[in-house]
This record gives sequence, structure tokens and C-alpha cells, in this order.
Amino acid sequence: MAEAFDAVDIIRTKRDGGELSDPQIAWVIDAYVRGVVAEEQMSALAMAILLRGMGRREIASWTTAMIASGERMDFSGLRRRTVDKHSTGGVGDKITLPLAPLVATFDVAVPQLSGRGLGHTGGTLDKLESIPGWRAALSNEEMMAQLDGVGAVICQAGSGLAPADRRLYALRDVTGTVEAIPLIASSIMSKKIAEGTAALVLDVKVGSGAFMKDLSQARELAQTMVDLGTDAGVDTRALLTDMSTPLGLTAGNALEVRESLEVLAGGGPADVVDLTVALAQEMLDAAGKPGVDVRAALADGRAMDTWRAMIAAQGGDPDAPLPTAKHTEQVLAPADGVLVGLDALAVGVAAWRLGAGRARREDEVQAGAGVELHAKPGATVRAGEVLMTLHTDTPERFDRAREILTDAATIAPAGSRPGTGEGVVLERIAG
Repeated sequence: MAEAFDAVDIIRTKRDGGELSDPQIAWVIDAYVRGVVAEEQMSALAMAILLRGMGRREIASWTTAMIASGERMDFSGLRRRTVDKHSTGGVGDKITLPLAPLVATFDVAVPQLSGRGLGHTGGTLDKLESIPGWRAALSNEEMMAQLDGVGAVICQAGSGLAPADRRLYALRDVTGTVEAIPLIASSIMSKKIAEGTAALVLDVKVGSGAFMKDLSQARELAQTMVDLGTDAGVDTRALLTDMSTPLGLTAGNALEVRESLEVLAGGGPADVVDLTVALAQEMLDAAGKPGVDVRAALADGRAMDTWRAMIAAQGGDPDAPLPTAKHTEQVLAPADGVLVGLDALAVGVAAWRLGAGRARREDEVQAGAGVELHAKPGATVRAGEVLMTLHTDTPERFDRAREILTDAATIAPAGSRPGTGEGVVLERIAG
């Protein structure tokens, strides 16, 4: 049977700044899944979309086509209302780990379908896979049973859920097209709409360590996703949060799990706790439970109990020691003064170079690799003090990690003040 369109014609249309029709978009997504559109052709189209953009109709049509490539889930049979959260990705962004069990503690179902590392940002599944025995792949039946029992599940999207996105997601990671707003929005929202959650809270990062570097970009992405969700009948709202400096004190898989456990135990870095609480309050409000004291559930151990049950339900051992890297090196402060800036992108790239992320889709990540921070903006430091500890199993990676960190820390004379810190909610957008 003859194909309705030709991939090269569609690539040229978008390359030259034209709009793709709904039938063209439906065909190219379907043909990509069928293997008619080759990887190199979809790579070229993704780059054309990055450079030329898409209008609202095109983005909605692209999202619809992604959803249509697979199945849709239905949580209407659950006794709890469902609410999900998605972050656009940042450095040290481990918020999903304490957030999902925290929200589930209040008798809300949290079906958290998560992904792997993308570019310099860490992946929630990669982090959790550092826990011995934990598995990301669950059947729909297992997922439903866990939501009915524990109340929270963090897992990968099933093979039948937006399969076109699964392929395109991996392709974007290795072709320099991660930052395309239409592809980010459609990737996130196709899975979330197909997932069938009743409500969705988006954490849209903005700053050097985010894919959106400035507030106007982040606002555009947030509004695009809120519109897509609202039009699909999902109660969708977004928080724009700062990612100019890393979140918390760690960037790396097992390192971030350890820090998440500190939060669940009632401690942890203030910025991680504050953002977890802000998102939990927003999620609970969307689930019809406004004004809940979520900090109390961290302090009294209820959220930790839910975490342990969630991990055990997916085969993990919540008491098992987490992996540690075989080698470490220290990065020292070059001068006395106040640390007024710590570039999140540089820290994220360093963690990636140390083995916490992937250069190719088939690469394995190192569970123990990453960057541990010993000071955040606002801290007074002295020359020779340890600013960071680098972790890796392969010491030949240290040089390239150090290279990107050369100018990551900005130290000013005593009395100077840092810029904004991570965890600050910059704006709220609701449907």
C-alpha cells in the first residue's frame, strides 16, 4: 500500500518554516512507529522543529498523534483520586522520590510514570535503580494493585503507552533536540493524558541547569502544557521554579536517593524540603484536600513508611546499603569570600561526565557516580576548603569533570549576597 506522505517532504516543509497539517502529523508519527520513517529522518524533523517551532494547533495535533500511537489507561476504578507530578528536569532534582510517598500518605493515589536521564539532567528511574532489587517495569495490573494498596507507584511507562514518545524521547537525548518546546510539551503531555490521571502538577524549571534558560521560555512551555492538559479534561497547573543553582547537595543517582531519605526522615536540605512541600500542597489541593499539613507527615515518619512500602512493592530492599563510587576527588575553593553563584549546568554536566548519565541510548549509568556539594550560594568559604567531591568508578573521567567545573563557582568578597536560590516558586499557572 502506498504511503499517504513522504518523510522528506514533511522535513522540508518544517525546515523552511511551514506549518504541518494534521494529516501530515498523524502520518509521520504513525509511520515512525511502523519503521517507515527512519531514525535519521525523524532526527532531521526534530531538529527542524527545534529551529522553526510549532504553532498551538500543530503541538496539539502532535500530542494527539503520540497518544493515538498506543493505549490509554483508566484509573476511574480506584477508590482514591489520582494526581501526578512532572518535572521538566534539573540538576539534583530528586523531588519525585520524597514527593510521591508524601502525597500518597494523605489517601491520594499517585501514579508517577517517570523517565531516565535526558542530557545533563538526571532520571528518576536511574536513581531508583540504584536500590538493590527495585524494578521500574510493572504491568498495568501491578500498577493498579500498588495504587490501591500503597497509594504510590514510581515506574516506567508501559510499552503500550505512547510508544512513539518512548522512541522519540531517546532520539532527542542523542541528537541535540532536547530543548525544543513543542517536543518537550508533547512528550510530557502525551504520556500524562494517556496515563489517565485526574489532575497533574507540572514543575517547570528555569535557569542555567534547566532546559528553559529564561523565564519567558519557561512560561511558554508551562502555558503550552497547561493548555494541552486542560483541553484534554485533566486538571492541570504548573509551578515555575528556579534552577540557576543545583537542587540540594547532590547530583547523581545513589547520592540523590540518600538525600531523599534524609528528607523523608524529617531532615535534608531546606531547598529540597521546601519544594517538596510546595508541590505536595499543590497536588493535594488538586485532589480536593487543601490546607493539609504536609510537613508533619515528613516529621513524624508517615511519609517514610509509605516510601518503604512503595519500594518493597517493586522488589526493592529499603534497608539495603546504596552503592558508592570506587573513586573520589575533591574540588577546592580557590579563594576566601562568599559563594554567590554555583552554575547548575556545569554541575549537571560534570555528574554526566563522571558516569551518572548517558552519551548514547545504550549506555549504562553508574549508580554511585555524581557530584556532592559541600557549600551552596550564601556560604562563607576559605581558600583550600572543599567545595565539591566528585564520585566515579572510572577515575579517567575526573579530568573532564574538573574542566567543566573550572568556572562553576563564583566567589565574591565577604559581605556579598548570592542570587536567587533553587526551590523558589517564581510563578504559578493554572488552567
